[in-house]
Amino acid sequence: MIKEKPKKTTVKATASGGVLQDTVKKPLVKKIEQKIKPEVILNKEDVDDILPEDFPTEKELAAKPDRYFEAIGRRKTAVARVRLFTRGEKQFLINNKHYEQYFSLKEDQQTSTASMRKMKCLDKFKVTVIVKGGGRNAQAEAVRHGTARVLVDFNNNFRKRLRKAGYLTRDPRMRERKKFGLKRARKSPQWAKR
Repeated sequence: MIKEKPKKTTVKATASGGVLQDTVKKPLVKKIEQKIKPEVILNKEDVDDILPEDFPTEKELAAKPDRYFEAIGRRKTAVARVRLFTRGEKQFLINNKHYEQYFSLKEDQQTSTASMRKMKCLDKFKVTVIVKGGGRNAQAEAVRHGTARVLVDFNNNFRKRLRKAGYLTRDPRMRERKKFGLKRARKSPQWAKR
């Protein structure tokens, strides 16, 4: 009886690179496939028992995510990422809080929603904002800048009114850096004659 040698499959590397030369013995692959078997095969009824009641259905999972417009607003060191959803509950959230909860001062609340109120869109969209860096005033102005930009993305006809109000302009004023030998950017230490 003549023993047959196991067949080898080879994959050669191409000129552009990518796949290295590899040899695999077919009997070895069959043994591995036999060892890897699913331990439990679940029926549809078993799966329904395991999943929680509020787990989304197949249709809900297959549904497309909500469409939104996105823009970034900046002021000093504050950066605000603004998303405007055309569908969903009409609310204005900043870092997962209502804007009146996030900004305690009335002035900051008015500043952050100024561009939305200018276009009379405050209660027409769901707006989510993630803002980082800076102080509360800078964050409020960054939110205003971001919402103005996202409204222009949504409807280009808003550009003229928002530009005239000054909400589309990125305010470039930043804190001047401290200089060596001085207490702050320009304040010098007290001079003593002797």
